[in-house]
Amino acid sequence: MKTILLKSFILIISVIVVACSATDLKEVSSVNQLPLNGDNNFYWGNKAPLQKAHLIKLPLGSIKPEGWILKLLELQKDGLCGQLGEISAWLEKDNNAWLAEGGDHGWEEVPYWLRGYADMAFIFEDKAMMEESMLWIEAILDSQKENGWFGPEVRSGQTGHIDYWPNMIVLFTLQHYYEYSGDNRVLDFMKSYFKYESNLTDEEFLSSYWENSRGGDNLYSVYWLYNITQEDWLLELAHKIHKNTADWTQKSSLPNWHNVNIAQCFREPATYFMQTGDSSHLAASYNDYDLIRRTFGQVPGGMFGSDENARMGYIDPRQGTETCGFAEQMTSDGILIAITGDTFWADNCEDVLFNSFTAAFTTDMKSLRYITCPNGVTADGLNHAPGIANAGPFLAMNPFSSRCCQHNHGHALPYYLQNLVMATNDNGLAAVMYNSCVTKAKVGSGVEVEVHQETNYPFEEEIEFTINTEKQVSFPFYLRIPGWCSNAKVMINGVESNVTGQSGSYFKLERNWKSGDKVVLTLPREIKIRQWQVNQNSVSVDYGALTFSLKIDEDYKELNSIETAIYDSKWQKDADPEKWPSYEISPSSPWNYGLRLNMSNPSHSFRVVEKDWPIDNYPFSPEGVPIKLIAKGAQIPSWKIDQFGLADVLPKYPAKSNGKLEEIELIPMGAARLRISAFPVVTDIE
Repeated sequence: MKTILLKSFILIISVIVVACSATDLKEVSSVNQLPLNGDNNFYWGNKAPLQKAHLIKLPLGSIKPEGWILKLLELQKDGLCGQLGEISAWLEKDNNAWLAEGGDHGWEEVPYWLRGYADMAFIFEDKAMMEESMLWIEAILDSQKENGWFGPEVRSGQTGHIDYWPNMIVLFTLQHYYEYSGDNRVLDFMKSYFKYESNLTDEEFLSSYWENSRGGDNLYSVYWLYNITQEDWLLELAHKIHKNTADWTQKSSLPNWHNVNIAQCFREPATYFMQTGDSSHLAASYNDYDLIRRTFGQVPGGMFGSDENARMGYIDPRQGTETCGFAEQMTSDGILIAITGDTFWADNCEDVLFNSFTAAFTTDMKSLRYITCPNGVTADGLNHAPGIANAGPFLAMNPFSSRCCQHNHGHALPYYLQNLVMATNDNGLAAVMYNSCVTKAKVGSGVEVEVHQETNYPFEEEIEFTINTEKQVSFPFYLRIPGWCSNAKVMINGVESNVTGQSGSYFKLERNWKSGDKVVLTLPREIKIRQWQVNQNSVSVDYGALTFSLKIDEDYKELNSIETAIYDSKWQKDADPEKWPSYEISPSSPWNYGLRLNMSNPSHSFRVVEKDWPIDNYPFSPEGVPIKLIAKGAQIPSWKIDQFGLADVLPKYPAKSNGKLEEIELIPMGAARLRISAFPVVTDIE
């Protein structure tokens, strides 16, 4: 009898445990969009009459990196961006126009570099880096004249008017510095400068190529200041900026086809939408994104094949994007996710970072290449024009691959970090993108909480959040569900909710949080195939947020960077080229493979192999990747290096091979410096 009762008791307990393992947690719901109602009491949101943004960026310094993003930022700090002041002549302090009136080097190089360097300095709270940053920031603040102008007066060779483009970059840096420090001099400085701009005639304002394309950066800074001061004249200036900026609202064309301009400037209409409320302005940014990709973006990696300037007839995945373009696209994505709340922009930011940006650098981040392509098996120092739209050694890894990317690349990672978690209008927080970090922010009734995010995402499915707070506090916590993910799951303190997260939506977790509460988000991954019809029906292979490339054995040859630097590179006279080498990378294994696929069930064509997490916390090298796919493929003899020294355009579909079917390895695209990421589909094997 006792045995029967004991078994019955165990059965009852088992039923209770099963019932509790997937219960209807009332705190969990699924929402398609983040709230616009309410006003965040602790962070600057858009002030009337501006349209509210769905998310609010937290001040610089609120989010501290951990995990692999910390590793990347440390490499960047110790690599080219962090040490550029010792080799780049553009950053020499003697007679520098950003430090002394009438000096040299007064255009974009110093502002480009300072934007990323200063953000890193304040994120790491590195004393030496902060001192270096403040030397430049103080000089910029001190340079302001009575009329409001600041910095060097560089005049456009096209118009003879002053060029306002470099100053737009400086404003971005000063905004983040103010967020970190609260230095009110920044507000007075920006007011004075914007008064100066208000007094300009339309003829002399934003009249040359770069500034005319990039007026949206100026517009963004005006709205930033308005949200703090609420001075109406700033909104009049905003109208003036939009009127004098290139027209990014065209339905079937773009003002120009320069890859960095497109990645940076397509957000301008959506930025202006915050003032007009005109949905056509918001739609224009989406249209610009689609427009470039319909023809030139039939490739994996989140970008498009423009090299420097997109050209009709050059749409194969062997065309690439500048490293500057990757960085600016990620920044645009961060701004657009805040304005729209649309998870699409977070998806794209992750796509660019995970699959494109990391592959543009050597693993020590001391060298980069100007152009990185989804299909690129050549990384030498030769001129590959006109196959590549740039006439120069733009495929090799070089500290001086080009002075724009050399100075500009550094802002991408710090800004990505700042967008991992954002504030919401209802005094909550939203985990917008996923990486290990610690976020400190005020929520609910004004209690400061610490949200500790731990994950190896996108190399694993789970993201764990731990809430730490001195006292209990009620606030909503939103978790983005990526567009590639179906059936996301969430668990609070070990209890799984039966609410399923659908792709492109958010989990909303609203409860009275106490210290030690744990949330586990699971984003199940599937192998999926994307087929690029415009490019010979080639395919790319995705597993969650990662896209995969053929593993090609990479042979590195070290070169003297001074001898291989391009024409507009300027080394400091005491720079040590041995400390900053360049590299050519050549393939030492075959690359011309097509995939053999089960098209009715593509996932059956691959085997997932997971490895230990790399000891050095760096998952973007061929040796350190913690995951790979095993596939079947065959070489295509007709697919060779062409007359321009590049992988020839994709073979005509269906690709034929007289080679045997082989087992091949695919690794994450962001870990492959040489790569085939858009594969021909092999149908005939003899």
